Amino acid sequence: MVISRKIQIRINVLLVTLLIIASVVLLLYNLGYLDELQIILAKDNYLFYWMLLVGFLAEIVAGSMGMGYGVICTTTLLFLNIPPHIVSASIHSAESFTTAAGSLSHIKLKNVSKSLVKKLAIPAIFGAIIGALCLTYVGEYYSKITKTIIAFYTLYLGFQILSNAFKPKQNKSLKRKTNLTTLGAVGGFIDSFAGGGWGPLVTGTLIKNSFTPRFAVGSSTVAKFILTLTAAITFIFTLGIQHWNIILGLLIGGIVTAPFSAMLTAKLPVKKMFIVIGILVIVMSSITIYKSVF
Repeated sequence: MVISRKIQIRINVLLVTLLIIASVVLLLYNLGYLDELQIILAKDNYLFYWMLLVGFLAEIVAGSMGMGYGVICTTTLLFLNIPPHIVSASIHSAESFTTAAGSLSHIKLKNVSKSLVKKLAIPAIFGAIIGALCLTYVGEYYSKITKTIIAFYTLYLGFQILSNAFKPKQNKSLKRKTNLTTLGAVGGFIDSFAGGGWGPLVTGTLIKNSFTPRFAVGSSTVAKFILTLTAAITFIFTLGIQHWNIILGLLIGGIVTAPFSAMLTAKLPVKKMFIVIGILVIVMSSITIYKSVF
């Protein structure tokens, strides 16, 4: 009964979202701007529609596992030769909305620890601002080096997470060994500077150090929303808003998916979550390393 009610709520959210999108399109048509919108959607070989698909798939992964959205989107956009600062700015602009929707879902499903969010989000804000400013003014060269270093670390972390699925339950005292302030600050900087990486680094570290997966994913998602909004605002002040076709595609694809994907977090068994997250991090990190080296 409760599950049916939750599903109904999320269906209602989807219907309202689709209604809003339809209303905006109708308004643009009445104002005579629909032709301009079609030009934007067809720009760069219909990049909008590819971003729509990427945003949809990335949010399914990120909403249920707490990681992957930025890495998946960044890898795709870099492959399409979009400049790194535009990549990060576009992703964070769209992700401000998708992480908000995902955060609300996690809060309603009681997957969130307020104290954990606070310890991660406050330092992440400062990290995100510094990362955005560095990416804007330092340039592409250092961004590639940073992404390669991050990828090697997350590759190692992926193997560690995967191995946890086949080990006896770890001692909860490991939680005290996790420096959440440093983790939040570094995660915020990396995510903002490299266009992604918060999930594999922060959520992955929390799970590796024996935090309950559902609370690690839910709390990390809420903290990610705060840092994403911070990064997006910083990029708006330094770069303005560019590439609307990328932002709209990622936004619409992700926001339709977000209310539903969080439901998977509370349903998946711990062992399977370790396996899925571990393999996901390993694959994404390997792709990033290959693209950086070759």
